[in-house]
Amino acid sequence: MRIANLDFNEGLCLAPMAGVSDVGFRKLCSRYGADATWSEMLSARAMLHNPEKTELMTVISQEEKIKVGQIFGHEPEVMAKAIKNPLLRDFDIIDINMGCPAPKIVRNGEGSALMKDLPLASKIINECVKAGTRPVSVKFRLGYDKDISTQFGRMCEESGASFITLHARTTMQGYSGNANYDAIAKLKASVNIQVIGNGDVVDTASYKEMLSTGVDGVMLGRATQGRPWLFSVLKGGNKPQNAKIFEDIKLHIDTLRKYYREDWLVLYMRKHLLWYTSELPNARDVRPVIATSPSIDESLKILERIYS
Repeated sequence: MRIANLDFNEGLCLAPMAGVSDVGFRKLCSRYGADATWSEMLSARAMLHNPEKTELMTVISQEEKIKVGQIFGHEPEVMAKAIKNPLLRDFDIIDINMGCPAPKIVRNGEGSALMKDLPLASKIINECVKAGTRPVSVKFRLGYDKDISTQFGRMCEESGASFITLHARTTMQGYSGNANYDAIAKLKASVNIQVIGNGDVVDTASYKEMLSTGVDGVMLGRATQGRPWLFSVLKGGNKPQNAKIFEDIKLHIDTLRKYYREDWLVLYMRKHLLWYTSELPNARDVRPVIATSPSIDESLKILERIYS
């Protein structure tokens, strides 16, 4: 997969997961073979009026290969201004979120709510493309409550998007049910731009099933939580040994410690540590201790004993 002068190699991508895809996690995924990494969702309006809220979310690591900054909003002129914001200067591609199903995003007319207003969605894409020189992509769902993905994908292409990513569920489905791979195949056959498929890729079998739709790339999301090594496994590697996983956890924490306050990090890392330890044989005994640990260092001491 190639976009402009950017070679996506096998096209394995890390999804833009709010509260998950931080710079430390993206670094790990890149080490394990992620060909492109998406930032967390970045509010276009916040970048204009409250940039300090967004600044740390735009930090990148040198190990990330193709870096995609994802923005969200519902005002074409605000979105276009965000494209030019210095906070996004280090990203290779700008992605527009038109697929987030979170109620607070949808209520504001953003994310997947834009799939109910194709003229507005088209104007946002067009204005963002005109505002910059980097490729602009769009990530969206099947639709709000029914499948309009083919129609929406064609609109994205006509509006100037360089490529598109489809999470094959509707907004109303949230993350329930199964991703509709037939819809992904239909979309791929209906547009001339490249398509990345997203949804339910958790192992080699599901990865091959996604590839059978004809997509140009595959995006991994929830399946990577606590398993950044999944990228390596899908490329023919093996799951790392416990000692390596512990080193990965330390690297994740050490990376974030360069930017975030310790009191914030203690609470933030709990979910990551619970994901990392979910496959341990004694996870039921370990996870309550990790979830209530008062400090990062204490958590690391506990984990070092477990993983050794």
